[in-house]
Amino acid sequence: MQKLQREFAFEMEDFDFLRKIVNARTGIVVTDEKQEMFYSRLVRRLRLLNLDSFTAYCEHIREDITGNELLELTNAITTNLTAFFREPHHFEFLSDTLIPDLLRLQTRGEQLLRVWSAGCSTGEEAYSLAMTMDKALSDADGWDWKLLSTDIDSRVLRHAADGVYPAEKVAVLSDETLKRCFLRGKTSTEQVKVKPELAGKIKFGQLNLMDDWRFTNPLDIIFCRNVIIYFEQSSKMVLMNKFADALKPGGYLFLGHSESLYHLSDRFESLGNTIYRKLE
Repeated sequence: MQKLQREFAFEMEDFDFLRKIVNARTGIVVTDEKQEMFYSRLVRRLRLLNLDSFTAYCEHIREDITGNELLELTNAITTNLTAFFREPHHFEFLSDTLIPDLLRLQTRGEQLLRVWSAGCSTGEEAYSLAMTMDKALSDADGWDWKLLSTDIDSRVLRHAADGVYPAEKVAVLSDETLKRCFLRGKTSTEQVKVKPELAGKIKFGQLNLMDDWRFTNPLDIIFCRNVIIYFEQSSKMVLMNKFADALKPGGYLFLGHSESLYHLSDRFESLGNTIYRKLE
């Protein structure tokens, strides 16, 4: 097989070193087929650092006591694909079934819905959740909600916190939703911004799902969609157990369309459509 002509030398030893770091930090399994993807996403780091090979880049990571380059590596490799109301059946279940059931059954105690968007990417999922809960609870006397949105990638979190999107990104939304939840620029209609009163109720923060994290208060809902598909089996099992610990009894876990808890956890029951409820 003819060897690829590249601007920088990228030996298998370099690739092995980098993918082991990525796996240790994120739990993502990196197969041999991903070598070209690593090259294309990291080549700009080599140019910026004035390095002449990936071997030199690996050495730079070893010598970087600040850990900044490890963060840059993670940011570059992490896949971020999202859209407003992606996999819409989840949001329909939230507004049409979950929240009405919650309002009907809980008549006393704390009336606060605690939700976590784990792996929120550039924020479309988080704002879709916020729009859904804000509308569904608008007439619920005394009820409120809190939303924590996290990602391992610091760059996409900055984008998410800004809440600014190209107009074509929100083209799927109804005129009523756009008017209720977004502002348009006075001098340009090419971008929209999430209204401050909605964005202000979301807390964005960086979090590595493989780290040792805990929540002071139990959660009602966790969205972690299209994230664990990249993890190895042992990492998936550990994470699902931590999710179960973080949820209230009867709390809900939403996974991506190609993910499941099969052979991962016996602490949930399946409701179909990759929606799971923690056993009481």
